[in-house]
Amino acid sequence: MDCWPDTRPKALAASVAILTLLLGCAEVPITGRQQLNLVPDALILGLSLQEYNQFLSTHKVIASGPDAEMVRQVGQRIRDAVDRFGRKHLAADPFAGCQWEFVLVEDKALNAFAMPGGKVVVNTGILPLTVDANGLAVVIGHEIAHLFARHGSERLTQGLLLEMGGMALSKALEQRPQQTRQLFMTCYGLGSQIGLLLPYSRLHEQEADRLGLIFMAMAGYDPHAAIAFWQRMAEQGKGRPSPPEFLSTHPADQTRIEAIRRLLPEAMEYYQAPR
Repeated sequence: MDCWPDTRPKALAASVAILTLLLGCAEVPITGRQQLNLVPDALILGLSLQEYNQFLSTHKVIASGPDAEMVRQVGQRIRDAVDRFGRKHLAADPFAGCQWEFVLVEDKALNAFAMPGGKVVVNTGILPLTVDANGLAVVIGHEIAHLFARHGSERLTQGLLLEMGGMALSKALEQRPQQTRQLFMTCYGLGSQIGLLLPYSRLHEQEADRLGLIFMAMAGYDPHAAIAFWQRMAEQGKGRPSPPEFLSTHPADQTRIEAIRRLLPEAMEYYQAPR
């Protein structure tokens, strides 16, 4: 009789977990950062469309007029530039499955967000700070960068691991639908949260700033406009109570502006004059 406990099941489970993590590792194009993504694209796209349609049903869409047209034109121009870059330099299409929409909604909040499947929403409240097409390209380039780098899927993976014990997304949707929906909304900018995921979120914001500058430059927009845009954002925020940077999902304004200054030479290497 063997007096030692059989550790083979535990060892096998550990090996499977390690293999799963390794298979889920990927590299963000351009930046080269390693990321972990274990959620299926098909489920993400389905959830995204559901939440996007729900959002539109509760907000007034500005379908016509110069502002709505500018949102569409800037978005399409950046999308096309990144598509051209991807076809030339990347092995896989980072926007596979996307059916793009660039929508302006009536909302005073200084916000914009992007959902998997190419759904990009800009609030009217941010337009006074974007000022023109270059300023708007800062915002839309940043949001497209989040999609390009699959930040939402990465954060959803982290949430499933940290908050639901590594539960698969399909199982989480079945057993904890409300909690999973809230997690999904948080990961894609439709909610807010202070917790274990914040350090990753700040990292994502910095990476989206870098990629967004590159993308707007590819599309022929001047990335130097990002400095003025974030200065206006900082000015807008003066006098308002805000959490310290270590509790914020976004870098502090001055930290961000200084980082953008350092990133501008790299972005300008990708600059393509407007056609």
